Amino acid sequence: MRSQAASGDTTEGLLGVVIVSDNVSAKFGGEAILPLHYFRLLRDRGFRVWLVTHARTRPELLALFPGETRIRFVEDSILHKLLWQFGRWLPTQLAHVTTGFLTRVAVQTALRRIVRQLVAGERIDIVHQPAPVSPREPSLIFDVGAPVIIGPMNGGMDYPPAFRPDGGRTVELFVWLGRRSAVLLNALLPGKRRAAMLLVANARTRAALPPGVCGRVEEVAENGVALDVFKPLPCRALGRGLTRFAFIGRLISLKGVDLLLDAFAAASARAPMQLVIIGDGVEREHLRLQAARLFSGASSSAVFEPVRFTGWIAQSECARELSDTDCLVMPSLRDCGGAVVLEAMAMSKPVIATAWGGPLDYLDESCGILIPPRDHESLVEELTRAMVRLADAPLERAAMGRAGRAKIEQVYSWDAKVSRVVQLYRQVLAQPTVAHLPRAGKAFDGELG
Repeated sequence: MRSQAASGDTTEGLLGVVIVSDNVSAKFGGEAILPLHYFRLLRDRGFRVWLVTHARTRPELLALFPGETRIRFVEDSILHKLLWQFGRWLPTQLAHVTTGFLTRVAVQTALRRIVRQLVAGERIDIVHQPAPVSPREPSLIFDVGAPVIIGPMNGGMDYPPAFRPDGGRTVELFVWLGRRSAVLLNALLPGKRRAAMLLVANARTRAALPPGVCGRVEEVAENGVALDVFKPLPCRALGRGLTRFAFIGRLISLKGVDLLLDAFAAASARAPMQLVIIGDGVEREHLRLQAARLFSGASSSAVFEPVRFTGWIAQSECARELSDTDCLVMPSLRDCGGAVVLEAMAMSKPVIATAWGGPLDYLDESCGILIPPRDHESLVEELTRAMVRLADAPLERAAMGRAGRAKIEQVYSWDAKVSRVVQLYRQVLAQPTVAHLPRAGKAFDGELG
């Protein structure tokens, strides 16, 4: 393939980019929203950009981009459905490294086939795979006829020692084997070996890359903030002296919402406050019952509830909810990214978070309170103390909020992030074109889905 960059034809309107990812969604939570932002912003800037993903998010994407003709979908196969059905009966961690892995291989095999067709027919210059963000996860997006950039990846972490789940010896063995097999899998499925460039969010993730992968590695923040959505807004009047805290995220065990509820119950006995839990997930009913037990003596009122669950809401509504709060609390126990921390900072809200993973990368004492996750008891106690501290100090909350907003504007806006990634696209395209052509010999062409 003759690269447009080689001929000097690199204006944004003519540069062809394919964004490819297993999942692309604003509703799924986690990393699925990352490729959506890349597609949206590159599209807005006039790039010839395509999106290739699984059909499970077709209704959402077609509603977000009505009339868009540059989205391609992989349809569900019988194999995908069988693997999903079987995986439902397995523990989450075991399913991820067994049936989940086979599903991802099958989907990426089909994604790769579509990408190769686009590269052959649409003058594509760059193929970008933003997710999965795991540094150890192999990629099947290789030898597609155009240079491939993978990332930003973010990982290389586990639960804090005191919070590691006990899934039994069988689950632990499979997880251990899955991690140790990363070198072999990345040799057999060599997307990260043959990529033109790998992007990582931090030094921790760089160190977690398997040996033998592409040696050209650049550091780029995994998450960004849409400053037009998440911005400081006037708050509606709240009850006199009432401090409102929020949690935003999937309601799953690793987010630590059960610990937050225990801490909030203790804190609310010392200062008037409310907790709004924004999100949905498998733990929702369990958490509702926990909240009911903790506040069984509280009078129910349509005007005020000590703990309010909103369920899943759209990003714009999430921003409105967050504007009416005073502080975000993020007690996650294993969160490499934590985009909601950045979103709260963008809205001039201080953040209380565990000093672990993504929040530890983003926060400092100027804009939040970080709590080391030493053990269950101390984490609950420190969360309680932090909420009471900020409830009693509105001026400190305001100062932290201003510092957080300033940090977002300087480092973490999506516009700044995409501009940085476009620079890296151009760096790759400036390399000798022959380096990006498919290698001689038979490439992997297995069809699993």
